[in-house]
Amino acid sequence: MKNKIIDVKLQKAQTILKKYGQEQLLQFYDELDIYQKELLLDQIVKTNFERLNKIYTKSLTNKIINHKNISPINYFCFEDFSQEKKNEYKLIGDKIIKNNELAVITLAGGQGTRLGYKGPKGCYEIDVPPKKSLFEFLSDKLKKVHIEYGVYLNWYIMTSIFNDEDTKEYFKQKNYFGYDKDKIYFFKQDTLPLVDKEGKIILDNLYTLKEGSNGNGDVFKAFYKSGLLKTTSKINWFTISGIDNILLEIIDPILLGLMVSNKSNVAAKSIAKENINDKDWVFAKVNNKVNIINPKHLTADMLNSKNERGKYNYNQINILSHIFDKKTFIKAIDLKLPYHRAFKKNDYINKEGVKTVPSEPNTFKFEKFIFDAFKISKNFTLLEVKKEDEFAPIKAFSGNETPEIALAMYLNKKNAHR
Repeated sequence: MKNKIIDVKLQKAQTILKKYGQEQLLQFYDELDIYQKELLLDQIVKTNFERLNKIYTKSLTNKIINHKNISPINYFCFEDFSQEKKNEYKLIGDKIIKNNELAVITLAGGQGTRLGYKGPKGCYEIDVPPKKSLFEFLSDKLKKVHIEYGVYLNWYIMTSIFNDEDTKEYFKQKNYFGYDKDKIYFFKQDTLPLVDKEGKIILDNLYTLKEGSNGNGDVFKAFYKSGLLKTTSKINWFTISGIDNILLEIIDPILLGLMVSNKSNVAAKSIAKENINDKDWVFAKVNNKVNIINPKHLTADMLNSKNERGKYNYNQINILSHIFDKKTFIKAIDLKLPYHRAFKKNDYINKEGVKTVPSEPNTFKFEKFIFDAFKISKNFTLLEVKKEDEFAPIKAFSGNETPEIALAMYLNKKNAHR
């Protein structure tokens, strides 16, 4: 009976793969045991090849933005606020926090691979000392809020199928870092298969398609599908940030107060480019809608233009720190955010059935980004903060975003505020 069911699934899978030119996925089918065969066939049948094909095809077209449709976005600078203004905004934000109307969402679907760590990136530890994981850095900030305001904020953690179980187990082992475990919720983002330069889906092993998380922009739909909206009856604001920036003030009453004063429904923090000619994407308006763009779409005059305060119009870099009011967050659930293509290195099963580690990028990964939801904002609030105060991401062992650099910046900030 079992074999007959698998034969039916095989026929269905063969039909699907032939239609989309992905027959290579069954290349090693005859070498599998019955359990592995069923796993592979189930994954093939559940994969939306039509959707993936459209995403891949659309990604091959390089989007060109006419510079005439681009305009600067107004932004505030934290260092320009008087102490009186900071106090004014803080009072407004304090009230929101005390009323437990703010929830924290942490984007933690990634692994610690680039850091040489096998496991969820949020579990990666830094020798402060003592050793402290990225999750613990965040829990410390949340516990500080509890001490100051007397409330436990809801903490939502977006994981992925790759690290969900390990993340939950880690929190149990750490006794939830002393935070109220009933206020901590986990939800999983979706995934998409990875494809090579010819558009062929690659295998992770002989019976599993290689997949990758589909980007931080999935936070809205993933949150909705998890059923967690039912836990937000008292929530009016969501602050969203990544797992790896240990300097970021994830609960910021001043930004909250600024938003309320501006009657904004979406806000973000940014840092200024150190060199205006750097290739970092920047905040701008496209067709009068807030977005983040590649500076290649700007003319030289636009790139070097300044506002009435003598500050560059197009030099604000996204640091993945956003606040959405609840109505806008819910509205974003129904948005069809575009997929962005990234060319990355991923190991795969070659034509001989051997696991292969490439020496250079070999696959396309497709991701949705939160910033594409900014277009539904009204009176968007952008606040520039100092890099040394709020931006020390931990990405890899080499480059400018290493654990050592982040730790040094963290300790400098800590010592400066003593």
